[in-house]
Amino acid sequence: MARTVCRQWEEEAALRQLYDPAPLPVVWSDCAHPGVSDHRQLVGTTVTCRASDPQVLATMFRSLARRRLVVLGPGGSGKTTFSLLLLLALLHTRAAGDPVPVLFSLSSFDPARECARSWLRRRLAADYPAIADAQAYGDSAIEDLLTEHRLIPVLDGLDELPEHCRAAALASLNDTLPSHIPLVLTCRTADYVRAVKESGVLTGAAVLEPTPVRTSDALALLKLATPPEAHRQHGWDILAKHLEHQPQTPAAQALASPLMVALARSVYADNAGDPVELTDVQRFSTPADIERHLLDALVPTLYRRARRQHPARSWEPQQAQRYLAQLAAGMCSQGTYDLAWWQLYRLTPALARPWRRSWTWALVTCAALLLTTSVLVVGLGAPAWPEARKWFPQSVLEVLITVPVLGLSGLATRRERGLTRTSALAAVIALTGGLAAPPSSLYYYRGLPWTVVVASIGFLCFELWLVLLGAGLPAPPRTPSRSRPARQHWRKQLVRALVLIVGITAISETIYTSYALAGFTGVLPPGTEPWGLVLGAVAGTSLAALDWVRDPSTADDVATATSSIQADRLISLISGAACAVILDLPDAVIRSLPWVPSDPLRTTMTAAVIGLFHGGVLGAAIALAAHSWPHYTIARLLLAARGKLPWRLQTFLTDAHRLGILRQVGPVYQFRHAHLQHRLASRPRLHSPRTE
Repeated sequence: MARTVCRQWEEEAALRQLYDPAPLPVVWSDCAHPGVSDHRQLVGTTVTCRASDPQVLATMFRSLARRRLVVLGPGGSGKTTFSLLLLLALLHTRAAGDPVPVLFSLSSFDPARECARSWLRRRLAADYPAIADAQAYGDSAIEDLLTEHRLIPVLDGLDELPEHCRAAALASLNDTLPSHIPLVLTCRTADYVRAVKESGVLTGAAVLEPTPVRTSDALALLKLATPPEAHRQHGWDILAKHLEHQPQTPAAQALASPLMVALARSVYADNAGDPVELTDVQRFSTPADIERHLLDALVPTLYRRARRQHPARSWEPQQAQRYLAQLAAGMCSQGTYDLAWWQLYRLTPALARPWRRSWTWALVTCAALLLTTSVLVVGLGAPAWPEARKWFPQSVLEVLITVPVLGLSGLATRRERGLTRTSALAAVIALTGGLAAPPSSLYYYRGLPWTVVVASIGFLCFELWLVLLGAGLPAPPRTPSRSRPARQHWRKQLVRALVLIVGITAISETIYTSYALAGFTGVLPPGTEPWGLVLGAVAGTSLAALDWVRDPSTADDVATATSSIQADRLISLISGAACAVILDLPDAVIRSLPWVPSDPLRTTMTAAVIGLFHGGVLGAAIALAAHSWPHYTIARLLLAARGKLPWRLQTFLTDAHRLGILRQVGPVYQFRHAHLQHRLASRPRLHSPRTE
């Protein structure tokens, strides 16, 4: 765990240029604001340290009585940078057996839905999926790490939670985490003061805040970061003389903020900009003017530099800024600082709400059905055309089944449910899908006894229930699938697979036998009862495959956006293929009746093959809608078609991360600072509808 976390954040620190050429020497000391810190006897000695000295940082933290720390400061004061430098300092000086610091963004914590301990367990499993491998490390690995104090949660951004959640989040930390568990928390000063008034201080925690950056320290760092050529250094010399003679100018006040120093470096030191312009007090009459100027210049400057380095591999600066502005506006409208790929559907009107989403999926499924039906008709040739003509209108009618299934699933997944309740809910939703089936069944089986129509609807409900049981309810999940299937621990997987196959086979044969005992010989011709065993075994095998991919035994050490998408895509495709078989084969017997009832074996197999091009598409669509990647793909394509986002979205985000515009926390991207997100969000907005 220590090696994994260290490798993860060393790479991120390199992208953020934290050690190039050196960390900014910001001095941190005990907060002077009254009432925000616990009793001195519980906290320990007074604290003063420089963020630029790793050894001092590590020693300071370990000297605290309970190793609990709150890092305060205004926006742009370097709280996140301090927590990252502290994390790396603790890792680099860590002895065997010492706890491992792990950084989490608090923006995904909702204290109204889960306690702090449950949230930490969930984030550990999602961000570091390797430790969630129960068969390798045991079922209680994550709980053991927390209970035995083997981790130091570094919780960044209490102020990024909605205002009404901050006090509750602070109370949850006190109530659900023992007071002797090491902890680091960052927050803006004013927001923390308000939260403390409502819920009390963080027990046993020292509270630090920064002193303003000295102008000499800021200019020294900026000059070191600039190439040594005389013409590049000259601009900083002129600015230094200006600030020496006028120490209260807007430029001096702006450079007292670590964020402004970092932005000045990106705009001037790393590029050919001239910092002399900051001396123009007519143009920049306040520090806020300089902040807006640097924020506005950041994205075009970085992309112009990337364009010069790789002309064929980079985006146009104005185009890139427009895309980033659309993302920032969408995130602000959702009240979040996390750009999670599996939440992109929330920014798309056609997918944001359950019933709109169900109709969008119905249109996508209809297009897929019409396409596969056309391919099938062409493949069968002219002799089959008279019979195949009715498949096209039937495809349109069958799509109606997906509307209530997806719509109700989107409304029903707001609460967590156990296996029993989920199975019952899946049965109810399958019945609602059956209620939408009469138009297609009456059309396809016209001229046959009503018992055939009723039987076909009953079989459809059974098939839908199997699909929903196997793939889950077709609605965007809270988190994506986090790892890949593997062949390890195959003995335990084989036992579970056999149980599933036997159970589903027994249910299938029970249904077939029930039809025979009821005397529905017009529905199932004599001699077809054994097909319940065959089709049940096939369906059970498909469900076992789904169970295998949903409970994987290998994973990436650290989840990234790219690895998370790849894992969810693989599991989505396996799930879709398995559910296509599950939905298709039981229906094959019924579909074969209008053809040659005297030869059930041949006609059933023919119907099954044809059904893979027809009913299989319906099953695959419902299964795909239960995973994150299909929703993300549809949203990405819709937004790209409207010119809101690039077609290669992940490539674009990876490039923005490399340039330092975005930062990455596990599989989530964030803008390098909230100020940048809000500034970009003032550009043309990406419509973000209210979500359910």
